[in-house]
Amino acid sequence: MAIVGAGAAGLSLAHRLCETPRTGRAGPTVTLVDAPPGPLRPPERTWCFWEGPQGEYDDVLSASWDRLRVRGRDGDTVHCRLAPSRYKMLRSADFERVVGARLDATPRLTRTAATVDAIHDLRPGAEIRGTTAAGAPFRLRARWVFDSRPPRALPPYRTLLLQHFRGWFVRTRRPFFDPATADLMDFRTPQPARGLSFGYVLPLNPREALVEYTEFSPQPLDDRGYERALRHYTHHVLGLDPFEVTGVEEGVIPMTDARFPRRHGSSTFRIGTAGGATRASTGYTFAAVQRQSTAVADALARGRVPLPPAAYPARARAMDSVLLRALATGRVDGSEFFTRLFSGVQEARMLRFLDGRTTWRENFAVGLRTPVLPMLRTAAELPWLPKRPAGRPLGR
Repeated sequence: MAIVGAGAAGLSLAHRLCETPRTGRAGPTVTLVDAPPGPLRPPERTWCFWEGPQGEYDDVLSASWDRLRVRGRDGDTVHCRLAPSRYKMLRSADFERVVGARLDATPRLTRTAATVDAIHDLRPGAEIRGTTAAGAPFRLRARWVFDSRPPRALPPYRTLLLQHFRGWFVRTRRPFFDPATADLMDFRTPQPARGLSFGYVLPLNPREALVEYTEFSPQPLDDRGYERALRHYTHHVLGLDPFEVTGVEEGVIPMTDARFPRRHGSSTFRIGTAGGATRASTGYTFAAVQRQSTAVADALARGRVPLPPAAYPARARAMDSVLLRALATGRVDGSEFFTRLFSGVQEARMLRFLDGRTTWRENFAVGLRTPVLPMLRTAAELPWLPKRPAGRPLGR
């Protein structure tokens, strides 16, 4: 079998497939096809997720926290204690290093550098066609192909906001940050006309942190816009002066009610963001990728068709659709919505809700903490709204 792309989804699936099989049967041989070094490879990035204290990647985490903080526009603070769970920060370079070392130790994996142009269905099997770094034609046939490349365009959708952000890794001269507490959402930022904005602070130690400015809005900012927003947040909101910037990260994540198909042909499947692993209302992806990878490996071990499962249940996707529409139309104030949600919902239930693991009864209880009438109006109109045609490119 073959995996296209060696980001979080591709590497996670390769890792799961090459683990020692629990069934006692020989595991599959896997070819991991990644783009040659250059613009098609994603830049280094940071992934965050909730998990118990004994996680698989704890040895390479940049940091983790057992307390989160949400600050309202007026400065009111909500503290969330996560124990026994922790909020964990993992850098992509560290993940790639540890997973790559494990994969290098297995004879069942082959790594190939090529730019993939197309995947053709053969029934059964599929053929990957592309070009090597040297410019030579590349072809590979496999019984199953898992494609983790980000989609070039959105499927049909009713609502689309972009979660776009730029973050600075900062180092202060004096101790400033609380290493035990991460600021998940700080709404003491100028709010856009549509959507919301917030600061995001992940302390690495008392003098170092990742400080991000994030917006949920229709369009990304330009460089001057991000610089202005970060300067305002670090200087005027946090009072963070003096400091030096030791690194920068940025990104654009589609937040949409589009349905990303997980199957493309008889033997080709999409995984990661391309397979719907990004939560529409939050942008979180990494934990869902791990769940999908485990499920695919288990299906193959049992001799089943390895269709990646839906990353989130239908009820979670429906609630995401309502929230996105309510934010996009301005019916709800985003900063007030999230501040009220975190202050009114018990921590463990809130984590399950953000992961899409709450029951219908829990969802109803959470819904009562939201602006009920605007949300009900939005839910009632959604089925009658036409979907916009596919084709909008993602990112910038």
